[in-house]
Amino acid sequence: MPSPRKPAEQSGKPGKQRDAFFDNAKYLAIVLVAMGHVWEPLKGDSRIVEAAYTVVYSFHMPAFIIISGFFSRSFDMRPDRLKRLITGVVVPYVVFETAYSLFKRVVDHAPDHDISLLDPWFLTWFLCALLIWRLTTPIWKLVRHPLPIALGIAMLASVASSIGDDLDLQRVLQFLPYFVLGLCMKAEHFHMVRRRSVRILSVPVFAAALAVGWWAVPHMTTAWFYHRDSAQELGAPWWTGPIMVLAMFGCSLLLTACFFAWVPRRNMWFTSLGAGTLYGYLLHGFLIKAGDYRGWFDHPALHRPLGEIALTVVAAAGVTLLCTSPVRRVFRFAMEPKMEWAFKQDAAELARERAKAERREREKVSA
Repeated sequence: MPSPRKPAEQSGKPGKQRDAFFDNAKYLAIVLVAMGHVWEPLKGDSRIVEAAYTVVYSFHMPAFIIISGFFSRSFDMRPDRLKRLITGVVVPYVVFETAYSLFKRVVDHAPDHDISLLDPWFLTWFLCALLIWRLTTPIWKLVRHPLPIALGIAMLASVASSIGDDLDLQRVLQFLPYFVLGLCMKAEHFHMVRRRSVRILSVPVFAAALAVGWWAVPHMTTAWFYHRDSAQELGAPWWTGPIMVLAMFGCSLLLTACFFAWVPRRNMWFTSLGAGTLYGYLLHGFLIKAGDYRGWFDHPALHRPLGEIALTVVAAAGVTLLCTSPVRRVFRFAMEPKMEWAFKQDAAELARERAKAERREREKVSA
């Protein structure tokens, strides 16, 4: 969910408009995130829901992270890019980490709940991870074999139960290979999976994934897909951690490719919503937590097939509304603050602005 105003999100040439494919992919992925969150309290009563939940969780965040890595390829320590990292990632992290903790205190009647910026809570882990991944981008662009190194780090993390919860480093490290893969990708790699043959093959692949998910329900905990615990913390032998990292990386890439194959490449009614997926991601968490705290998901009707379908539709509609322009205008102060007052003006940036102003004046005179 990269910042919607980043030039890297454009279609390849300066001045071109955003690539509809990526906005469509981000919107569809955020819908799957919201659906997965409402399925979580229901999956214990329905093997079908838990199978679908397992399949969705195996690729929706990897898809997001790969796209984030792809649009981080140009990141360096240039002042303007560091400013965007602070205003687009650090500030939202601080605001929403605090807001979620205060929300729990009030709505869940938990006045002693800690507010800690070192221990990301609920959805804010992604912002913390994105900050760390972006800051390490120059290193991944420098080393010769970045993806094998990132996979090795993820495998080691899966057996390091001593990592703890600080900055949610277990997730940061186990999801790292997807970000590094995005850094290594080019636009043509996304075009490869959008061929008709791949779309056709993706249908039986997804069907097989659902069948495997159905089989795995009584045999495997879904906590593996969160990537937030070591193998020992999940009650498994230490050596299963590296094996699961590699196995899930392969499965996630396969399903992510199938997902990308079905993402429309043209402008759709929801394409513009792709620019607001960070809003939908962070804001829908308040609705999910409110339902959890207030026991909304405990209603018996929601644990029947029609209730599960209705709740899924409501989740998709709700997160869609949260990605719209009116919502983004209201919450832009927290998601995309300008904060010129907080930064020194870079001399090179001032020169560029003066050159632009002079060019505009010349154009006005010539007109």
